[in-house]
Amino acid sequence: MSIQADAPGRRTLLTGAASLAAVCLVGCSSAEEIDEKIDGAHKAAPAPSTGGSPSTPKAAYERLMEGNERWVTNALRHPDRDPTRRQLLATNQQPYGAVLSCIDSRVPPELVFDTGLGDLFVMRSGGTAVGPVITGSIEYGPMISGTPLIIVLGHQRCGAVSAVYKALRADKPLPGNLQAITEALRPAYEQTERGNHADPTEAMAKAQVKLTANALRGNRDLAPLVTKGDLAVVSAYYSLDTGEVEILNGAPA
Repeated sequence: MSIQADAPGRRTLLTGAASLAAVCLVGCSSAEEIDEKIDGAHKAAPAPSTGGSPSTPKAAYERLMEGNERWVTNALRHPDRDPTRRQLLATNQQPYGAVLSCIDSRVPPELVFDTGLGDLFVMRSGGTAVGPVITGSIEYGPMISGTPLIIVLGHQRCGAVSAVYKALRADKPLPGNLQAITEALRPAYEQTERGNHADPTEAMAKAQVKLTANALRGNRDLAPLVTKGDLAVVSAYYSLDTGEVEILNGAPA
């Protein structure tokens, strides 16, 4: 074959390569932009779903404890945290758990239990202190939405409990409305003082969540649900060191 006969084919190949390069320059601009687009596609991908919402206390409890195990072992799934899930929940919700936890920034229940959008009703107060509004908020899930599980979640090195313990020991009120937290935690303090504890504030924090869970379990409106087996009320304690949730009492059989 002659050089002249081969020339058009070479020109076609060179022209095609030039066109491809031009498309890449226009559409992609740079390797950095390509990487950004790939990262964006990955971020936009829906997180894996945990499946249907548990309808029994035992199933709900197991779902949350499995989530905590993922949190502890860094095997997180980050389930149901995407626009598709948001749209599905836009007109209705059915959380399978209600969690009362402390306001501490290091103990967000949604992360601690590796849950997603629409999974939990969450109430937070200093030292898991309760009053009529908090109690009513906890009651909402089981009484209105059929939520089968309540967890009262205290935690290690609780600043609110420590402040209340010191204030009551010194018989000095805390400033402003913080005194309301003191009064709410007084029964836990008094129970702790009757014992002999290496770390009284940790003992008081655990006493507080157990007293609160016991009170909710015997609540006039919640007790019938507990008796029928439609609801479990669990007291638990979170370790800041390990991320593990320790169950204190009330785990469903």
